[in-house]
Amino acid sequence: MTTVGAVPASAGSRPGARVAGGALCGSRESGVAVFRGIPYAAPPVGGLRFAAPRPAASWDGVRSALSYGTPPPQSDVLGRGPSAEGTPGDDWLTVNVWSPEPDPAAKLPVMVWIYGGAYAIGASSRPEYDGAHLARDGGVVVVTFDYRLGMEGFAQITGAPPNRGLLDQVAALEWVRDNIAAFGGDPDEVTVFGESAGGGSVAALLAMPRAAGLFRRAIAQSVPGTFFSTELAADIAAACADELGLRPTVADLATVDPALLTVAADTVAATMATRSRRWGQAALRSILFAPVVDGEVLPATPWQALAAGAGRDVDLLAGHTRDEQRLFTALTGLLGQVTPDQAATALQDFAPGRDGARRYRDAYPDAGPEQLYELVHSDWLFRMPTLHLAQVQVAGGGRVHLYELTWPAPGMGGALGACHGLDVPLVFGNLTSGQPALLIGDSPTPEATALSARMRSAWTTFATRSDPGWPAYDCDHRLTQIFDTSPVVTAYPEERSRLIWQDHSFPPLLLHAP
Repeated sequence: MTTVGAVPASAGSRPGARVAGGALCGSRESGVAVFRGIPYAAPPVGGLRFAAPRPAASWDGVRSALSYGTPPPQSDVLGRGPSAEGTPGDDWLTVNVWSPEPDPAAKLPVMVWIYGGAYAIGASSRPEYDGAHLARDGGVVVVTFDYRLGMEGFAQITGAPPNRGLLDQVAALEWVRDNIAAFGGDPDEVTVFGESAGGGSVAALLAMPRAAGLFRRAIAQSVPGTFFSTELAADIAAACADELGLRPTVADLATVDPALLTVAADTVAATMATRSRRWGQAALRSILFAPVVDGEVLPATPWQALAAGAGRDVDLLAGHTRDEQRLFTALTGLLGQVTPDQAATALQDFAPGRDGARRYRDAYPDAGPEQLYELVHSDWLFRMPTLHLAQVQVAGGGRVHLYELTWPAPGMGGALGACHGLDVPLVFGNLTSGQPALLIGDSPTPEATALSARMRSAWTTFATRSDPGWPAYDCDHRLTQIFDTSPVVTAYPEERSRLIWQDHSFPPLLLHAP
């Protein structure tokens, strides 16, 4: 039986660790020990294609842990595909660890990050997810990992388990449970955190019986309300497979080059608006993939599960940005260009209930077309699902702290406001590389640096003792931490939207009759 623990440092004083698979040699960077590209499951290729994750093979000798694993197959349709730092190959399912003290006796809190990207793109090798600042400044062990995306991870394929991307995440958390002590982490003090699709994954994990007991705390940032019914997911998968003249089955797809599946999915995504009568809101927002409420891997939506008490033993930190939609408005070329007809259509398509459009206009009488357009999209996709997650956590007997980020991004002349994704560089402290530079600017201001330090401190303090530094949320006072140049705790600031959405339960998105 392999012993998990420390190993002697190698030549050059590189840090070492011994996990269940064998010995590792890492590096020392920015004051912390770093180990990259450690397999937590076997490569999901060949006979394991579209299968649930299987245990990784052991290795002999000392394995170099200096390079990230291979990013999972994915589209680059949004121009933010995986970093080139990942090594070529089939090792899609790997973890990376940053530790200020890689000593099994240290028993430090652990933070496990799940990246976002619409369940279709993303990679742990991206520079904005480097965990050095969090680990060094917060005294925590930081773990990031890759999981299957798109057709590989979330398509509803006959003969394959659903939600394979979520099953990968469970396997990564099991690896943390079994091995993190070797890096100085405490397996009983694990916090899982993620943003956008990563925040939706965190919410899903709270609802998954297979994830029970694998983490003590959870941080859900900008949780999307998009969860699919099995019928909708199966119909979308069938459309993607049909682009290749195939059926959505393991027998038909298991030998297809993943790149071809990605191209097929991109082709369907480009024409989704024409399928809105069948796929509804998912088509209108070009959302091809999401966790599937299949009744087994994911028995219910997170909102249903938490209301029934599934999260009462997990402390939760949840929140969103004020201007979630603004980034997408800019990416689609609509910033400053939204017409009254486009606003009216958005209200008709996304506001809740038969009179939702009227209620928005009544609640925001001074709002112009662009503000109404952004409000309803922000609320439908991120703001209200996140708020509702907090509310059902309380209703189910759990504890939650709520926040909103209102500090406007200085990038692009300040046009993006407090947009979707702005919280990620602030939380990680990586303000000057990759996408963060677009939001923060090439030279972070003192205000940006100070806000980042406050958010990192809140996240790591929560991971250490379940208290980020402001009162817990309750449904009477609704106290919320506002992150801005001058932080303040106040009643939830988006009260008008809250009232519009208070009776909406965020059920799975459905397949409609043609």
